[in-house]
This record gives sequence, structure tokens and C-alpha cells, in this order.
Amino acid sequence: MTRNVVVTGIGMTTPLGGDAPTTWAAALAGTPGGVRLGADWDPEQPAQIAALMRDNPAEILKPVEVRRMDPSEQCAIIAAREAWADAGAPEIDPIRLGTVVASGIGGINSLISAYETLRDKGAARVSPHMVTMIMPNGPAAMVGIEVGARAGVHTPVSACASGAEAISYAAKMIEDGRADIVVAGGTEACINGVTMAGFGAMRALSTRNDDPSTASRAYDMDRDGFVMGEGAGILILEEEEHARARGAKIYGRYGGAGLTSDGHHIAQPDPEGAGASRAIQMALEDAEISASDIIHVNAHATSTPQGDFAESVAIRKGLGGQADHAWVSATKSMTGHLLGGAGAVESIFAILALRDRIAPPSINIFNFDPAIELQVTKDGPVQLPAGDIAALNNSFGFGGHDVALVFKSV
Repeated sequence: MTRNVVVTGIGMTTPLGGDAPTTWAAALAGTPGGVRLGADWDPEQPAQIAALMRDNPAEILKPVEVRRMDPSEQCAIIAAREAWADAGAPEIDPIRLGTVVASGIGGINSLISAYETLRDKGAARVSPHMVTMIMPNGPAAMVGIEVGARAGVHTPVSACASGAEAISYAAKMIEDGRADIVVAGGTEACINGVTMAGFGAMRALSTRNDDPSTASRAYDMDRDGFVMGEGAGILILEEEEHARARGAKIYGRYGGAGLTSDGHHIAQPDPEGAGASRAIQMALEDAEISASDIIHVNAHATSTPQGDFAESVAIRKGLGGQADHAWVSATKSMTGHLLGGAGAVESIFAILALRDRIAPPSINIFNFDPAIELQVTKDGPVQLPAGDIAALNNSFGFGGHDVALVFKSV
């Protein structure tokens, strides 16, 4: 028996807003999330800008939760609580409930803090919660405990493709009959001196420090790297008959996934887009649709010179001649790059675009790169057609990870 997967709840905390409705409204309005970091930020850092969460988790959660959770876990819990409530806090046998929450980097803030405590105050002062705060599966475990999940708690780690891979894994749990509901998504909160210095040394970050709101310029001729972001996106995936039996609202359908790898370079994408285009084609096949059904693409589009071009090649190869009919949005131009959380937040954007029949804008394109042969939403939001339509979400990560997800309208 075919087990179809639908989305019945969403939650987000991002640089654009502390919840899903606020974030989505800000995205449609073309709101920039980049800001100049504070006066205490190291002036020697190449990048002096980032996209910080609009709402500080420490002001939302209980003090005891803040003490016991890394910021990446805090973000995941906030988004998961919103998504679970949005889904109607469904009653379900715990053994039919799972969790898949990814992070690309994990609890590095807590690791750095623990090292500084050890160095300055000694081993006796290191928190007994340190291990559970730094482990990569910490966000998934915290969310799993929050909802009482016993069908499995999982954490795929595939750099900036992690959040999207988590969604594909969660859907597979439902399709294979392991679970009826899975809380899935991605989270990241790693804006600190070490990570920023590392990405800066790679020349991956924008150094447009005097103009943070326009620094993330996907598809612009003058793009110079991404703006580091933070936050989380969580979806409630549910078997369709289970959802309909309890009268749940349905945002959209999960169509399918394609997962491949480049085998090319640890940090640079394959310039021919071979792996990424195969991922797109596999996702279409898995969703049992043709390229002509894809009306909208939420692109990975980080604002790096090589990455944006390679993805544009992959989209054209993956969709063929139908690429000219799909509106492409580069939403990292607003949110910044949420690393392991990006694929989940952008999947939610794709689902909401189908629901509302509107593709969000791609801001900060002042001089469109003619080598990007795509139909980009550079002039503002674009109305999408009525009827049965589908959207594609691309997520790619260091290491050559390629993930493409397809979502369908309802």
C-alpha cells in the first residue's frame, strides 16, 4: 500500500522573524536580515556582518532550558514547539512518532564556552550538560524528548544539505511504515569568532561590511560570498490517511527526493552541476512528475561566485527546456545562510509558496549576471498559477552533498 506524506505543521525562528508567519511575511516583503555585528566583534575578522535571529531564544525559553541547551538546540525546540502546536498537538502512539533534526556544525558555541571555562576556571567548573550540548544529535534528541518520540531519533549531517536530507529521511520513515508522524527539519546557531574566521579564511563570506543589508547578492555580478545566518525550520510530516482521519490541515504534499554526491572537491561545487542535476532528476522521478510540473524553485543560491553559477547549470540540466518556465527564488538574500538549517527553512518557503501561489523575491540583485540563465524573481514576488503545481528545493553542502526535494500543492 502506498503511504503518502503530507505537511501538517510548520515552525521557524530565523533572522526574519521568531515564528513561521512573521518570517514568511518578511520574506514576501523582501526584508533583509543582514546586520553589522556589535562593537565587541573582533575588528580583525574579514566579515563583520551576519544574519542574527530576530528573536533571542534566551528571552523565550526558561532559564533552565537555556543553561542546558546549546543555541542550536534552543532554536530547534522553539521551532518544533511552534510546528507541533500548528499541527494541533496530535495524539499519537509514541512508537509511531519519530524525529529527524539535522545540524551541519552542531554545538560548537557550547564547545568553545566549555574550553574557555576549563582554561580559566578549571575542570570542576565545566558544565555537566556540556556533552549533551555539543553532540550533533543534541537538537534531534531534545525535540524527540519534547514530543515523546519512540519510533526513532535521527541526525543526518551533510553540511549545508543537512536540513533537506533530514526531511527526506523523515518522509522515508513514513513511506516505509516505521512512523505515522515525524518531526523533521534543521537547525544551526554557530556565529562565533572561530567559525566566522574559518569561513572567512576560505573566502566564503561576504566582506561587504559597510552595507550588511545588501551583502547577500545571489545572482548579482558583484556577489562575493554568503552572509552567515542562524535559526531553525521544523516541519510535521504525516501519513496522509492518518492526517485526514484526525481532520488536520494540510499545507502541501511531500513529493520525493534525490540525493547524490559530486565526488569533485571538499568545498567547491562541480562546475558542470552533474551531481546536482542528477539529484533534481531523481527527485522528479521519485515524485512521479515531469519537469513541466515544476513551477517554482527555491534555489540553494548562497551568493558565492562559483556556487550560484554551478547551480544554475544544474537546474537547466535537471529541468531541461522547462527551466524557462520555473520561477527561481534566492531567499538566502534575505535570511542569510543558515547552514544545516537552510534546507528546512527553504523547504517551508517552497511549501508556503505553493499554498499562497506566490514565489518570494530575490533581493539585492543590482546587476544581474547574464551567465545565470534562469527566470529569477529579481523584481519582486511573482504570482504562481492555479491548479496542481509543484516546487523544487535545492540544498548542497561542502563535501559534495546534493539534495533536491519536490513538494506538491493541495
